[in-house]
Amino acid sequence: MNRKQFLSASAILSASAILPNQSVVAQNYSANGLDKLTDAKGDFLHLPLPYNKNFLEPYMDEETVYLHHTFHHGGAVKGANKDLQMIRKAMDENNLETVDYWTKKLSYHFSSHVLHTIFWTNLTNKKNEPTGELLKRIEKDFGSYDKLKAYLSKTSKDVDGNGWGILGYQPYSDKLVILQCENHEKLTQWGVIPILVIDVWEHSYYLKYKNKRNDFVDAMLNIINWDNVAERLNVATKLV
Repeated sequence: MNRKQFLSASAILSASAILPNQSVVAQNYSANGLDKLTDAKGDFLHLPLPYNKNFLEPYMDEETVYLHHTFHHGGAVKGANKDLQMIRKAMDENNLETVDYWTKKLSYHFSSHVLHTIFWTNLTNKKNEPTGELLKRIEKDFGSYDKLKAYLSKTSKDVDGNGWGILGYQPYSDKLVILQCENHEKLTQWGVIPILVIDVWEHSYYLKYKNKRNDFVDAMLNIINWDNVAERLNVATKLV
């Protein structure tokens, strides 16, 4: 395997955990291509949303969804592809003077791509609640569904600057954990697999909610697609 093949394979492997491959939810998103983060070469893909841009009204307005998906998520994909191209170029030319810079940029941009992909699939246009194995784990690890919501809400609202609130599965402890992520890649834990993310960058809410992040987080908790979260948990527990 040459250097280009290694980089491509690594990118595809990183993307493979985003959505389950053999589920109804996965098939739905796969039909839209949203869970396909890379092409056969390992370059990153920015594909359409699996629903209309007004699907999340009134909780997230159509204009915000359009700008968010097109320019913020799309910009991260373009950035990740440039970073990958520059790393490949440095390796091919055996000139590693700038590879550290581009590796850091790739961490930022690709993490954004991953988290945004999860974010769009985590949302629906109707209220539902966790059931089954997911609910059992929530009750075991947090005490109750209400306690989980309160913890996730507070963590998301209190991110310093821009970032994410994250519910993830930690395979080393076999537990669900709450994380606070600054930017797209800081304050995370090694090994944690995100299954639910709340984007609290200002571009997620400023048109509709102005500077009221708390109101936006409260609104997002009304439209979490817990079936999608459950599917992600199912896949995450099978990866270990």
